[in-house]
Amino acid sequence: LLDEPTRGIDVGSKAQIYALIDQVVSGAFGQAKAVLLVSSYLPELLGLCDRIAVMQRGRLQPPRPAAGLTEHELMLDATGAAGRA
Repeated sequence: LLDEPTRGIDVGSKAQIYALIDQVVSGAFGQAKAVLLVSSYLPELLGLCDRIAVMQRGRLQPPRPAAGLTEHELMLDATGAAGRA
């Protein structure tokens, strides 16, 4: 479980952390592992995750494939604006 793994660090260090996460997931250190990532930095989520579940008002929405999602869609989901039409 990684909670805001790159908050407050420089871009170069972020790249190193992203590479390390990729290595853990791919099994570079032995058996491949799943990583649960919690982040408020949307580009990070879209760049690292296979699936994204958004929490809105204390309720976790079903996970969706990250491919094709946009920052705008995630913000609409997080704020509850997606349900208002």
